[in-house]
Amino acid sequence: MAGVLHFMLLFSLHCGSVTSAKPADDTTTVRSTVDAAFLTTESHFPAGKTNDTEVPSTGFTSSYSKSTAKPLKSTKSTKDVTEAAERPASRKDTKEEEEEEGPLELERRSSRSVKVAKKPNTILKKSKLITKKPKVVKKVKPHVKHRVSQSAATETVPQCPPLGLESLKVRDTQLRASSYKRRGLGAHRGRLNIQSGIEDGDIYDGGWCAQHRDKTQWLEVDARRLTRFTGVILQGRSSIWSWNVVHSYKVQFSNDSLLWKPCLNGSEEAVFEGNQDLDTPVLALFNTSTVARYIRINPQTWYENGTQGDVCLRAEVLGCTLPDPNNIYAWQTEPTESTDKLDFRHHNYKEMRKLMKSVNEACPDITRIYSIGKSHSGLKLYVMEISDNPGKHELGEPEFRYVAGMHGNEVLGREILLNLMQYMCQEYKRGDQRIVHLVKETRIHLLPSMNPDGYEMAFKKGSELAGWAWGRYSYEGIDMNHNFADLNSEMWNAIELETDKSKLINHYFPIPEMYTSEQAFVASETRAVINWMQNIPFVLSANLHGGELVVTYPYDMTRDWAPREHTPTADESFFRWLATVYASTNQVMSNPDRRPCHNKDFRRYNNIINGADWHTVPGSMNDFSYLHTNCFAVTVELSCDKFPHVSELPMEWQNNRESLLVFMEQVHRGLKGVVRDKDTAAGIPDAVIKVDDIDHHIRSVSDGDYWRLLNPGEYRVTASAEGYFPSSRTCQVMYDHFPTICDFRLTKMPQQRLKDILAKGGKLPKDLQLRLRQLRLRKLRVTTKAINQRRAAAAAKRAKRM
Repeated sequence: MAGVLHFMLLFSLHCGSVTSAKPADDTTTVRSTVDAAFLTTESHFPAGKTNDTEVPSTGFTSSYSKSTAKPLKSTKSTKDVTEAAERPASRKDTKEEEEEEGPLELERRSSRSVKVAKKPNTILKKSKLITKKPKVVKKVKPHVKHRVSQSAATETVPQCPPLGLESLKVRDTQLRASSYKRRGLGAHRGRLNIQSGIEDGDIYDGGWCAQHRDKTQWLEVDARRLTRFTGVILQGRSSIWSWNVVHSYKVQFSNDSLLWKPCLNGSEEAVFEGNQDLDTPVLALFNTSTVARYIRINPQTWYENGTQGDVCLRAEVLGCTLPDPNNIYAWQTEPTESTDKLDFRHHNYKEMRKLMKSVNEACPDITRIYSIGKSHSGLKLYVMEISDNPGKHELGEPEFRYVAGMHGNEVLGREILLNLMQYMCQEYKRGDQRIVHLVKETRIHLLPSMNPDGYEMAFKKGSELAGWAWGRYSYEGIDMNHNFADLNSEMWNAIELETDKSKLINHYFPIPEMYTSEQAFVASETRAVINWMQNIPFVLSANLHGGELVVTYPYDMTRDWAPREHTPTADESFFRWLATVYASTNQVMSNPDRRPCHNKDFRRYNNIINGADWHTVPGSMNDFSYLHTNCFAVTVELSCDKFPHVSELPMEWQNNRESLLVFMEQVHRGLKGVVRDKDTAAGIPDAVIKVDDIDHHIRSVSDGDYWRLLNPGEYRVTASAEGYFPSSRTCQVMYDHFPTICDFRLTKMPQQRLKDILAKGGKLPKDLQLRLRQLRLRKLRVTTKAINQRRAAAAAKRAKRM
């Protein structure tokens, strides 16, 4: 009895002020089920426990960390996990009735991905129990399966979302460290996926690095209130010059930052496996979740590189914040989420298609779904059209497009566009006059996923585990942001070589023949988008990316291949206006107190920048759009986090909703009109619209209508077309939210009229007959005069010889 009392006293002293929430019977928890439920997985087992549950995550096969008692000896088989990952990857899009896997991220899992192994893959019992007494394993098996049943596991320890080191919800003041080498390697840089600057040693380095190389170093996170911690994600230091990773680490908890309690693996202190490379995020889920305010990551082993290796890491912490009983006004301090009733979750290809179909069925009169082509693996590039007359270009109605998912792992743009189409459908039906006006006056095209192959790769890894580049490229390994025809070089080469500047063109540059060949290294998705841009006369566009908070505008490529240099277009002022419109209405970008995402503080530039002044991007979609079509396009970097956790999607939508709408409304700024034939009143296609003092022209489309985006002011505009006399007029652009009408009626040249009439087999009108007679007489007089002059000259020569 005394022994029992002694044990209970030791246990109470051990717990102290740190509360531990342990699952029933210390068993592994299965990842759960429905889309709205949290993931529930336990990965670390006390001594003598058996893991009888398979981890159904392709994302965890290579980056799932294990905790061990000292020394490291805990293992986990991934055979069945890999098989489960490969099966959905082989599915074809043609099998539309086949269920597809749900998003594999930390908060939600689909019940279809839950697998229960028939046999335990790894038994963390003493080896003699496995080798000498196999019958014991048979007896344990049904007992363990009963304890890890899905329902029990789900009820026991639901997993928690990230605290927000990567998304910057955790502020710099909440991060501390035992030491740091320099300011650029301080605790505030120890955030998952943070990127370093090009120069090693600046204030924007790629992680936290301790000043000392010993096992007493730590990185501390203050959650600011009681939090149930369930896991840690670790990454090496981001650097192109150094290789620093932590191979193993411990974790401690505290309520006051003075008394610390270790994370246990059974009765011993747990040691978790860290990283083997710089970029792959490694997840470690605690054997038992622990309630505390502070958490510390304590590296134990690291890449030493002789004696030069530093203790460096980037991290994210998983935890559920508990309600504060002392805060009776929690609604005043908690960030408000969106009140819009939208489908806030990550959608894989099949789920995206279903959502778009549901929007089309809800609003069939204003929506249409069409495909512009297929990805390399055969997934269709679906576009949602929103207009009061879907499927038809209306005279005078501008065409607008949003493109997202060019980089498959930058997923926020995809979800925001899916939210946007739902929102516009709902608000149109509700009678919101702003949305009604947009739908009636604009033809809107939304392409939520330009790179569906890359997205599916990142989607299977899941939020926080996809890393910085997994899924960025196409299936063929192509970065589509560099994959469009480089028309900038064509333009600048022509400027340097051409002596007669009047022969230079400044718009509608042809695509080089080499680029259009079948052997050209051009992604099938890029070809589909170029064909789309040529078929529809887009006026304004935005390309939605992720990983930063800034709006960039053309040119994206520097003229002399410099790493970065301000390279403006002829429409610099209007592009700056477009970028400012989005940035100033975005709730996060416009916040003066926000911190920089990675290695550049764009607040100094009001969150807008010339693309080439950030970094040069040859073959960008924005430059191609400006030089090959009439469309003005910008790039919007939506979030520091490329793959935000699903719990952050409502707030991200709230941050961007107004920006998305007000940017679309800019398509109605400037001039618009129709260029017509003076005699027939028919629209003249391909007429060139020139604005004085702006060295960039546009052209009218098939019906003769045109749109010229301009800032308020007075402009001298000239319309010209082949076979017509040019016409000029002065047009005033006002500050109104609608364009100024500036129509043109062009008179045909006589030669052109003659060609048109003769081609139709018609009779010449009297005025044209008279005009032709006058031209013939004038020509006859000129030629007669020239003949007489030649004869007089010849006669003078003969007389001189004589």
